[in-house]
Amino acid sequence: MSISLTESAADRVRNFLAQRGKGVGVRLGVKTTGCSGMAYTIEFADQVDDGDEVFEQRGVKVIINPKSLVYLDGTELDFAKEGLNEGFKFNNPNEKDRCGCGESFTV
Repeated sequence: MSISLTESAADRVRNFLAQRGKGVGVRLGVKTTGCSGMAYTIEFADQVDDGDEVFEQRGVKVIINPKSLVYLDGTELDFAKEGLNEGFKFNNPNEKDRCGCGESFTV
């Protein structure tokens, strides 16, 4: 099982953590919501909880709970700027379909 980060995503996380002044990494997950069933979650992590899986790449810790890892295995986290929009993108090989608004997905 693995999760990877592009250099752009790792730079963005490192910069956010430095500006924030605390945190051990970024926590990725999924939640039930939306038209297609699941949505990605991303937040800064101040600690690693018991049972969490930790992947470290490019100097950034990616923390995932075991329930989410099943859906995120093999995912690459990217950060992109497109015109005035910028944000993290999940490139998930397990994703089978995405709703029209782009907010949720199915596996």
